Amino acid sequence: MSDLVNKIAGANEEAVRRMLAADPVLIDVIPANEAIPELKPGMILHAGPPVDWERMCGPMRGAIAGIAVFEGWADDLADAEAKAAAGAFDFHPNHHFSAVGPMTGMTTISQPVMVVENRTFGNRAYCTINEGLGKVMRFGGNDAEVLDRLRWLRDGLGPAIGAALREMGGVPLKAVVARGLTMGDEMHQRNVGCSGLMLRAISPALARTAADTQELARALAFIGGNDQFFLNIAMALGKAMMDPVRDIEGSTVVTAMSRNGTDFGIRVSGTGDQWFTAPVEMPEGLYFPGYTDADANPDMGDSTIVETIGLGGFAMAAAPAVAGFVGAGSASEAANFTHAMAEIALGENPEWTIPALDYQGVPTGIDVRLVVETGVAPTINTGIAHREPGVGQVGAGVVKAPLGCFEQALVALAERMGVA
Repeated sequence: MSDLVNKIAGANEEAVRRMLAADPVLIDVIPANEAIPELKPGMILHAGPPVDWERMCGPMRGAIAGIAVFEGWADDLADAEAKAAAGAFDFHPNHHFSAVGPMTGMTTISQPVMVVENRTFGNRAYCTINEGLGKVMRFGGNDAEVLDRLRWLRDGLGPAIGAALREMGGVPLKAVVARGLTMGDEMHQRNVGCSGLMLRAISPALARTAADTQELARALAFIGGNDQFFLNIAMALGKAMMDPVRDIEGSTVVTAMSRNGTDFGIRVSGTGDQWFTAPVEMPEGLYFPGYTDADANPDMGDSTIVETIGLGGFAMAAAPAVAGFVGAGSASEAANFTHAMAEIALGENPEWTIPALDYQGVPTGIDVRLVVETGVAPTINTGIAHREPGVGQVGAGVVKAPLGCFEQALVALAERMGVA
């Protein structure tokens, strides 16, 4: 038994080493089918573990219909839904293609994706550009306003940011996150500081590479007015950090957490790309005027990748302003979330520290053994989508990962290692 304990300890030490050694850099924005050559017409990547049309929730179906119209694969939303039900589209999780997407997580051939390269290990990860607030596809929106915005992201903003990033040689991201934590961000619900830092970093290159001053002004105004602009960058950063942590024999570290509005799924280093799923839970939080929990859809999105790297709910102490917004009570309670998450993590990240906790590093390396042993489930900061397609966001809150995923993973790990 001591040999087994030592093997797991060594594997987990290597997993955390890889996380801390990562050097994620935002290097480009390119069409998704250039980033992901396997992506073909009719192929739709979505958030969460695998799910078919029959089991998809309302906002996921709404986003599927909208993206099919956007790509020209359907004449209108009704046609798109009929085609989806008839099996015309090929659905796959983003995570199977080095990608992530917020909420519904749509990724298709012509959408621009941000490219984050982990220069330590040479891998890349991808995420679409954040659409902003209001009625957006990530929350199931699919009307003309939503589709027009996606077209501009494809034809205007995406190419502009890509040209700027190539001209400036990319933006190293670890330092941006470190500074954001001192500015009140936790990189899931609150990205105000980091979004501003990114705007400041890329604005000169945007100006140098812009061919049209009106388009430049529109790009700057969009980024400057989008407090969640950095969220999608943080997600690609998280994916780029965690992919090299996969497939370490004996490691009990969680490499991905994700949900599709129906199922919550996790992956663990020692079991490779196998998904462990359980029914996703309902968020608890605050609702926009006119909406209640009766309108809410169960939790969804790949954005939980940021919790796997110690941000989001794990770094709540850095963002006391979020505590009240997500229904956590007083600002002073924010630290309690981070302390609780430290109970299920293997260590801290010395580069990402929280001033309010005397510069304690964010909890790093979720251990399935600790989750099962303590019964403490990862806390996730999240947006809340309306359960019906086409409506959009109705609130924000926190949600717990279902313990069943971690229990299944622990059993599978034990079987792999020959433990009864």
